[in-house]
Amino acid sequence: MKKIQFALSTMLPVMALTAALCFASQPTLAQSASDSSRNTTTQQQPVQPDTQNPANTASEKTFSGKIMKSGNKLVLTDIVNKTTYQLDDQQKAQAFLNKSVKVTGVLDASTGTIRVSAIEPV
Repeated sequence: MKKIQFALSTMLPVMALTAALCFASQPTLAQSASDSSRNTTTQQQPVQPDTQNPANTASEKTFSGKIMKSGNKLVLTDIVNKTTYQLDDQQKAQAFLNKSVKVTGVLDASTGTIRVSAIEPV
């Protein structure tokens, strides 16, 4: 009987601690799962720039490189960062084929496409 009491007295605190840790970690796991599902949704839907909303113009960036042909598309190749970006405005890019340029626009990171607002020679 003493052995059973000893076993229970040592196991009970361990079981209580295990249960407490399980309950404490549940909100964290639930939050992580909901965050990852939100991130998945965000990545699947490309963001369309809203030119009338000043908050979205802050996400415009400048990319430097050379306009080159890749298959039947024109792309911006950044030799310094070893990165190639797709360009959504092929007509603007056509005038700068094989030239070094500065492209201003919003990068859709999920597709690697720059939504071009301006292209200027360097």
